[in-house]
Order: sequence, then C-alpha cells, then structure tokens
Amino acid sequence: MARSTRWLDEDQEASWRSYRQMASRLEAHLARSLARDGGLSVPDFDVLTALTDAPERRLCLKDVAAGLLWSPSRLSHHLDRMQARDLVRRVPCPEGRGSDVETTERGVAAVTAAAPAHDAAVRDAFVDVISRKDLATLGRIAEAVLENLADAPDA
Repeated sequence: MARSTRWLDEDQEASWRSYRQMASRLEAHLARSLARDGGLSVPDFDVLTALTDAPERRLCLKDVAAGLLWSPSRLSHHLDRMQARDLVRRVPCPEGRGSDVETTERGVAAVTAAAPAHDAAVRDAFVDVISRKDLATLGRIAEAVLENLADAPDA
C-alpha cells in the first residue's frame, strides 16, 4: 500500500533548512581551521582521535571503519594516504586475523598539536554562541535522532 507524503510545514521546513545550512557551514569552517592551524583534514583528525583514545593507540581496522561510519574501502584508501605521511601504520592483529592500525609518534604529535586550536575553533564557532541550556537541549536532540537512526533499516 502506498504511503501518503507527509510534507513538512513551513516552520519545520525552515528549521530543517537552517540546520542543514548550519551543519554544512560549520563543518566547512572547522575543516578550514583544522587544515590551517593543524595541517590535518577532518578525516585525518577523526582517525587520529579514535586511535589516540584507544588503548595502546591501536584499533582493529573494522572497528575504526564502524566507528567512523566508513566503508572498509574508504578507510583503506585514507589510511594509505596517512601512512605515506607517517601518521599511522598497519600492524598485524594480535589474534592473527586481519590488521590493526596504530598511530605513530608523528601522528600523536600531529593530533596533539592540532587539538587546542581545533577545540578553540569549536568553542568560538559553536559552543560559545549557544547557551548551556540550549547546548544541553541540542545534546538530547542529537541523542534522540541517533537512537532513532540506530534502529532504522538502511534505505
């Protein structure tokens, strides 16, 4: 049976478009800042942050891909570029199946150097322009959407 379209009303449409524009502009602003101040791309920073947060600065490739919502192919290509810059290295998995990735000393130094400026950029462009109450509300909204998406079948 065909499902009827539930169009967004004017307020919903305006809020959705504002959110989309904000998310796109904020991501682009933070990407430029991270490249300028830290010499890293957002994907570089995401990979390095995941690794430096992990025990022994090392994770299974499939866990990195799942955590970043990347395909194995995308992760592999990106790790090739990062490995060429000596930010990460692939190592055998201790269990003998597959590979792990770990950050190098240069990778740790790069993310450590980039983090303060990135944190300041996030604060300046996002955190400090929202009240604590609105920030908490946004956090609850994000959690509700993420929970809904976790239960949703992929289209």
